[in-house]
Amino acid sequence: MRRLIYIVFLLCLGTLSLQAAENYPVKGKLIDRISRTPVAYATVYIVGYPNKYAASDSAGFFCINQVPPGIYKLSASCMGYKDATTPEYIVSAKTPLINIEMEQDDALLNAVTVRSSTLERAKESPVSLQVIGVQDIEKIPGGNRDISRVIRSYPGVSFSPIGYRNDLIVRGGSPAENSFYLDGIEIPNINHFATQGASGGPVSILNADLIEQVQFYTGAFPADRAGALSSMMDIRLRDGNPDGNSFKATLGASEVSFSGNGRLSKSTTYLFSVRQSYLQVLFKMLGLPFLPNYIDGQFKIKSRLGPKDEIVFLGLAGIDNMKLNTDETGEEVEYLLSYLPRIKQQTFTLGSSYRHYYGQHLFSLSVSYNYLHNDNLKYKDNDDSSEDNLMLSLKSTEQKVTVRAENKSYLNRWTIQEGAEVYYAGYSNHSVQRVYSEGDLLSEYATDLPLVGWGAFASARYTSYNKRFTATAGLRFDGCNYSPAMNEFWRNFSPRISLSYSFLPRWSVSGSVGLYHQLPPYTALGFKDNNGMYVNTALRYMQVLEGSLGIKWNKEERWVVSLEGFYKEYNRMPLSLRDNIPLACKGDDYGVVGNELLAPTAIGHAYGMEAALRWQIPGKLHTVASFTLFRSEYRNDKTSPYIPSAWDNRFILNASSTYMFGRHWSLGAKLSCVGGVPYTPYDVEKSSLVEAWDAQGRPYYDYSLYNTGRLDTFAQLDVRVDKSFYFKNWMLGLYIDLQNVAAGKLKQPDVLMSTGEIENPSAPPAEQRYKMKYIKQESGTLIPTIGITVEF
Repeated sequence: MRRLIYIVFLLCLGTLSLQAAENYPVKGKLIDRISRTPVAYATVYIVGYPNKYAASDSAGFFCINQVPPGIYKLSASCMGYKDATTPEYIVSAKTPLINIEMEQDDALLNAVTVRSSTLERAKESPVSLQVIGVQDIEKIPGGNRDISRVIRSYPGVSFSPIGYRNDLIVRGGSPAENSFYLDGIEIPNINHFATQGASGGPVSILNADLIEQVQFYTGAFPADRAGALSSMMDIRLRDGNPDGNSFKATLGASEVSFSGNGRLSKSTTYLFSVRQSYLQVLFKMLGLPFLPNYIDGQFKIKSRLGPKDEIVFLGLAGIDNMKLNTDETGEEVEYLLSYLPRIKQQTFTLGSSYRHYYGQHLFSLSVSYNYLHNDNLKYKDNDDSSEDNLMLSLKSTEQKVTVRAENKSYLNRWTIQEGAEVYYAGYSNHSVQRVYSEGDLLSEYATDLPLVGWGAFASARYTSYNKRFTATAGLRFDGCNYSPAMNEFWRNFSPRISLSYSFLPRWSVSGSVGLYHQLPPYTALGFKDNNGMYVNTALRYMQVLEGSLGIKWNKEERWVVSLEGFYKEYNRMPLSLRDNIPLACKGDDYGVVGNELLAPTAIGHAYGMEAALRWQIPGKLHTVASFTLFRSEYRNDKTSPYIPSAWDNRFILNASSTYMFGRHWSLGAKLSCVGGVPYTPYDVEKSSLVEAWDAQGRPYYDYSLYNTGRLDTFAQLDVRVDKSFYFKNWMLGLYIDLQNVAAGKLKQPDVLMSTGEIENPSAPPAEQRYKMKYIKQESGTLIPTIGITVEF
């Protein structure tokens, strides 16, 4: 650790002697959102710096000179148009040309008014939405530029204290209740080594260098986005720079990456990224028994076909290979090696979107293809010298082709949207697995599921003349041909409404209520019995009724304090008939979730309060803090009692702050504290049976005592130091990120483990038992990371 800090210190001293550039021009163009014509003679400001401004010329171009390097937003205003605020941009030698789209407003016929809004909230969802920009992604300590980890700083988002997982656990919901969209294209998951049937993993596939902005919904989901019960992440990628080419090389927390953007022709821009991990090296240094290795890539090509037509092509791919580190020793390592499989996984998404602007309308048509292949292999004692040792051989594939069309109309104070989508999905699973069911046996399993689904949606947004009141109403229908019940799309009707009213200049109140549906995982829909019949045809679209009410105080657009309450009521949730617990309480570990016999009888609820604080001083301070107090409970059916869910942390506290010093130094700290989750004791009698233990290599839970225990509270402190050097044609960035500085320990129940010694060898095989032992389970260590970025 000292050597790493020493190296960075020497690099800083060495670059101090270089002549650094102080200021850069910020150039861009303003265009009408619908007509695509230039917006002339508008005023553009750097938010927070009213003396840094410029006016657009007759062609809509503007240039603000002598802007210090840093992270900024721009604000634009013009008579007859609504004020517009851009996402955050990094101003450096390679600042791209910034396009600002402005929407006409016939009510604005008075003089030009500039509003430097630094804190943005979209009108489509006045509550339960966080807009996350470059500042958060680049600077939050412990985030390591991983969007799933960055989001942990916001209200309602819990996290797994085990440092190598980044499952999204939102408002007491499971990791399987989230959906993700990339420039309007749905992607099944955003993580390497994703848990099939859920969404978590150790690290994100997305390279933060390409992200412009993220809209993160924890409720009040837009009608044009399907498949979310707990959260929806709408990720917007940057466009390539039409003025020239630039490239960026980064040595990060877990990978080395190379990205670039620029122009292919006068009307076509590109954006790309490739990354290769060295996470396996870090995990080996930490003494972990698994060594994940991955490579990923992204691209985006945008072309203007004419003044009112454009097309976008994008792709995202990840190739994963996790080996077992059998060189490590120790009881805890021995336990993990006893059941963890070798994992190979490939995933990719390809999509294309065409847009046509006509009159006051925007028509878009998109086509996308998603693919996921999961390959797990496990041998007893990790000895593959004999097939008799085989415990698991799983090969599973998910594919989906989606065609989507929608139209959006901008009618001054009204925005109307309608559209439809249709998809074909395919799921296959061919596996051999050793299982225990009153005896040890090797089970062969195969299934293939074709599925056709569809959806239709419409929404309307209204903004009052004085901008103090906004309202959004939407509806959605979903259906598929899996079963007659799912084919009846009117059973999956999803209405929603959101309202917001500013009753005082600094105060506003907002509320929403909606009914949302999500298709159960393909792993559940495609599960067959020994006769080759689908056995989960009784399943329905999972359903949640969600409502929220919040109040917000905003002072001078730099302080925002909010308080929001929420309530979620779950219905039609799959119940595991094998374990007698809801399927939603599974899915925070490697492997597959949902390939078992299920019934749609589980119900549940989650409710709580969220308090949030955001304080910004442009160019100086960036602070985000939140506290969530909540309950998350399930029951097997309407006659059963409620019990805590696997995600019932009870409270979450997150506070992060970054201060920018002179000469481009910054120091950040983040405190995270989460209440202990419930846990289930082990079934000692069953686990000690030789045949039972050998079948899965780990203890069995006593589900009759499901979640009767609870872990202790866990707290973690992260610290990050950044130093940037700006030169005439390039930039150098260095950082040190220290996770869990205080070495907080997560104490979990002692693990029941086989000694490998049979205590009654003379008994019949079905009655033989291992001598068992308990292993102390405690995690939490200081994780140091250095990062180096070069942009040229």
